[in-house]
Amino acid sequence: MKKSIKRFLDFLSLSLGILFICTSLLTISVPNAQADHGNWHKVELPVAITPLDLWFDKDNPNHGWLVGTEATLLESTDGGNTWEERNLDLGDSIYRFSSISFSGQEGWITGQPALLLHTTDDGKSWSRIGLSSKLPGDPFAIVASGKNSAEMVTDLGAIYSTQDAGQNWKAMVTQAVGNARNLNRSADGRYVAISANGNFYSTWQPGDMTWVQHNRNSSRRVQNMGYTPDNRLWMLNRGGQVQFSEVGDFETWGKKQTPKEGGGFGLLDLKYQDDDNVWISGGSSRLLHSSDGGKTWVRDLSAANVGANLYKIYFFSRDRGFVLGQNGTLLAYSPD
Repeated sequence: MKKSIKRFLDFLSLSLGILFICTSLLTISVPNAQADHGNWHKVELPVAITPLDLWFDKDNPNHGWLVGTEATLLESTDGGNTWEERNLDLGDSIYRFSSISFSGQEGWITGQPALLLHTTDDGKSWSRIGLSSKLPGDPFAIVASGKNSAEMVTDLGAIYSTQDAGQNWKAMVTQAVGNARNLNRSADGRYVAISANGNFYSTWQPGDMTWVQHNRNSSRRVQNMGYTPDNRLWMLNRGGQVQFSEVGDFETWGKKQTPKEGGGFGLLDLKYQDDDNVWISGGSSRLLHSSDGGKTWVRDLSAANVGANLYKIYFFSRDRGFVLGQNGTLLAYSPD
């Protein structure tokens, strides 16, 4: 009888020991899993289109606009939590709205086929601005720069500015760059354009008369490029490769990285949340995050089940970010 009791007590002690070890392992592993899951959540849109551009008012961060395929214009008054569709009468043609920008109550929308819309009453009504048939390419992106003023770039890299609400336009570069895969503008007005085949890239800054062409420094074609806050270029190459140029030197590049967290899928956009935190979006719901300025990367799993390619990232402040993706995908960043 005593032996049976002793065997039972030994078994109970062993079982409690195993339970304690398992509980300890679980306690150790959970924080890491939580850290990988991140702070992004999906926002429902009223229409199943592909969003292409996003804008929020700096003075009223609750007020935002979103444009996309099928002439879609959406407005939010609660910081992007909910969106309402605004219908525009544009006839029988179906347009692809590619860019939207406001300065105060004055706003602009670019679209394809060649389309430019203008509002002076905070988007309550829109008028169509006539465009010359000789315009090189279709309007691709626009930046509102003040009263009656805006800067527009076409999909062929022609850059124009207006000071009279679009009645007249001044060419800022004497020649277009040609068919571009992507065009990105820095906050201070510099552009970088990637050729349609990703074979080379071109840069332009205010005051230049022409684009400056650069050969890619990798055997992999260029997917997308942009400017960093400290005057470098970032480059995403086919096959999930990332690289950064030297400060102020767009011909000298640092070590190429191929983050394993990218899973071999294409990387499509890169944005800085602040000087240290960098995000990359890509195919198959990939979101990569770096907290050391792009030296190392981890995958953020909060978008893992979205089931969409993630095309474009925005940060309007450190705590306000969004990601646009296919099939009506909009992700919002929640720091808490």
